[in-house]
Amino acid sequence: MIVFMSLVGNTRKFVNKVNEPAVELSIDNSLDLELNTPFILIVPTYSEETSDIVREFLENETNRDLCKGIVGAGNRNFAQLFCYTAKDLSKEFDLPLLHLFEFQGSSLDVKKIEEELEAIV
Repeated sequence: MIVFMSLVGNTRKFVNKVNEPAVELSIDNSLDLELNTPFILIVPTYSEETSDIVREFLENETNRDLCKGIVGAGNRNFAQLFCYTAKDLSKEFDLPLLHLFEFQGSSLDVKKIEEELEAIV
């Protein structure tokens, strides 16, 4: 399973390319959502305030324990800030940083995520 956040739609478009069930985090569900199956978290690069939705979701111990890794989406034009949200969350919650991709990702990025998902089954 994939859990993701997408405000402008690029991450959602990427997730739609991966043939796996997915749950989108939003302001409405991040505090109440508790999963019961292992998942990979995919997050775009946004300000810290925006990514609080993801932090609230991961502060739930069950969700954090089921998260098998974080994938970051971003824009390489941001240089050292490329995918910093995923990098920060990985460190903060001690979760593996599995992959980083740009914009809506390529077919190689999709393949990498599918491989990571197969590995957690």
